[in-house]
Amino acid sequence: MARWSRPVAEAFIHWLDPLPRQRWLDVGCGTGALSGQILHLASPAKVQAIDPSSRFIAYAQRRFSDDRLKFQVGDALTLPVENDSADIAVSGLALNFFPEPATALAEMARAVQLGGKVAIYVWDYSDQMQFLRTFWDAAVKLDPAANELDEGLRFPLCRPDRLRALFERMGFLAVEVQAIDVPTVFKDFDDYWSPFLGGTGPAPAYVASISDDQRAALKKLLAQSLPANGDGSIIMIARAWAVQGQL
Repeated sequence: MARWSRPVAEAFIHWLDPLPRQRWLDVGCGTGALSGQILHLASPAKVQAIDPSSRFIAYAQRRFSDDRLKFQVGDALTLPVENDSADIAVSGLALNFFPEPATALAEMARAVQLGGKVAIYVWDYSDQMQFLRTFWDAAVKLDPAANELDEGLRFPLCRPDRLRALFERMGFLAVEVQAIDVPTVFKDFDDYWSPFLGGTGPAPAYVASISDDQRAALKKLLAQSLPANGDGSIIMIARAWAVQGQL
């Protein structure tokens, strides 16, 4: 998934069309994919980036040395920031992992001054995150119990209507929702399949949990299902849904 984080972050920032010299808050920053693109593309006055994982924060701090960017360990539900301390609060690919998304958005709104903006984006697990959708469709066909792990069912906030409804219910103004599609190109089937053998994340964890025979059957079904080109390459899209609202 990390391979597609940078291009979707770039498209997200272009969609926001921010003014220069603004104060940014990046919630659930992970290893800094979105924070780095803010520095590169948005000419910010400062970026305060927060994540609950001390390991991610330590890694991000080693990656970036710009004085405008500060990484900090913190909880999205009780952000360690002052009221009205940001012009834009954003969150990339993280909202579905917050235990209380509405509370996290309320905290982001608290941090943003009146007239500012809150914006997030999440993967479209239920439909057009195509390489992952193909995986789970194949897994469930062979093993209906795999349905319980499918992010498309576990994360209802991956759909545009639900994201819009949440932002409007939270009282944000001028709510906009936008699909962001990035190409996902695999040079061959092995390039597609090998990340699922890593053990990290729901899909790789599922692959690690099944028997060798089940794994071989899943691999065979996927090889038959994927849209391979004549040279063996596989080209699909990864869609994220972005939503923004004003205070």
